[in-house]
Amino acid sequence: MTNDTQNVTKVKKQTKNKIRVDFERTSLWQRLKIKYLSLRFIGRVIFVIFRIVLLLGISYIILYPFISKIAGSIMSPEDFADVTVALISRNPTLDTYKAILEHNSFMDAMADTALLSLLCALIQTFSCCLVAYGLAKYKFRGNTAVFFCVILTMIIPHTIIQTQMQQHFAAFDIGMFGKGLIRSVFGGMPLNLINTNWPLMILSITAMAFKNGLFIFMLRQFFKNIPDELEESAYIDGSGIFRTFFQIILPLSIPMLITVFLFAFSWQWTDSFYVSLFYLDKTAYQSFTNVYAIPQPFVEAIGKAGGSAFRAAIQNTASLMIIAPLVVVYLFCQRFLVQGIERSGITG
Repeated sequence: MTNDTQNVTKVKKQTKNKIRVDFERTSLWQRLKIKYLSLRFIGRVIFVIFRIVLLLGISYIILYPFISKIAGSIMSPEDFADVTVALISRNPTLDTYKAILEHNSFMDAMADTALLSLLCALIQTFSCCLVAYGLAKYKFRGNTAVFFCVILTMIIPHTIIQTQMQQHFAAFDIGMFGKGLIRSVFGGMPLNLINTNWPLMILSITAMAFKNGLFIFMLRQFFKNIPDELEESAYIDGSGIFRTFFQIILPLSIPMLITVFLFAFSWQWTDSFYVSLFYLDKTAYQSFTNVYAIPQPFVEAIGKAGGSAFRAAIQNTASLMIIAPLVVVYLFCQRFLVQGIERSGITG
């Protein structure tokens, strides 16, 4: 067996030497012709060129709206009055950004929105995590019915029940039938929670806020993939349900929790539906809806600078300023976001 192996190795070595000698004897032109003028090589070059052109075309379609908005945000009113200006400004300026910051209370709106978004995102992440864990790991009567109700919150548009939600929080009381808890037990009148943060807080605590059905679904799919043996081992060692949840399940769910938190934070950051529904007094909460107004220094310039084009550029600049913090957050949390989506079980 050893002799056969040595013979095979000797034959391979001789074959390699012969191929190398034949290759060195071949002229450079012949070698280039064989390598680069074959149908296989030409086909690969055509495929690479086609793929690059396709990717460039798709990138242009996706990025052009952002490029045009960024280019318009640094244009002066004179550029909009000049028909020869397309994307490159003749008189670049940052006056639009300065006017939005100084006259549209952008920093106040960002502070209020950041605080509300952070609170809602944290509460929603925790409440949805509890609901999803119960649905994924505990078999109780009505489990399927509860999960079906969760799916319904994803299907039914919230605009259908906006009037009922507003009336409910305008005269808020705990209880579904007869008198509520506040009237029957404490003898008081229902609470008017409009123009306060409590409606959004209550919706977040009860996991009934915007897109919470999707968060519960994602977390449930993730928890179902965690082996039951981990929890059984913890129970054998004397851990209770909550200790097992906080010390074993949550540390394993960090990427998924960060994903849900980012989604909740982003949707609350750009929310206009609930803000307009629960904050009827504009002084009670500084939202980003006021940022889109035309700054006072540009009111007279709009009529001279092309009207609607300059107005759209100001609003696009406000949009860029609003989404800029989300872009920064995404850049730092991109790895966790991708991991959470991959482990949620909803990738296609």
